[in-house]
Amino acid sequence: MKPSLGRYQLSDRYELDTGRIFLSGVQALARLPLEQMRVDRLNGLNTAAFVSGYPGSPLAGLDREADAAARVSGEFSYVHRHALNEELAATAVMGSQLAAERPDCRYDGITGYWYGKTPG
Repeated sequence: MKPSLGRYQLSDRYELDTGRIFLSGVQALARLPLEQMRVDRLNGLNTAAFVSGYPGSPLAGLDREADAAARVSGEFSYVHRHALNEELAATAVMGSQLAAERPDCRYDGITGYWYGKTPG
């Protein structure tokens, strides 16, 4: 989707794939899975993204921005799950990597993203 001058919307930070967008650092991190899936599609791969972390993470707001990016991800499979703690989040991301090895997996691969402070 290409932006038109004077019609920039907040959702454009995740939906636009060309042109100039305006992002904070946390929003750029939330956009990263979408960018990876766009590149994968251009290379003929059907991939997914799994993001998990603890909402009390030092990366304030990443949980909200990941939720926002997942809501507008369209045809991309962007899953964000809040975790009770950092260790559970890391375990969930690790599990997403194992899912791609199953013969019934619908994706060519699943990129996992974890956020939080040190587990434990």
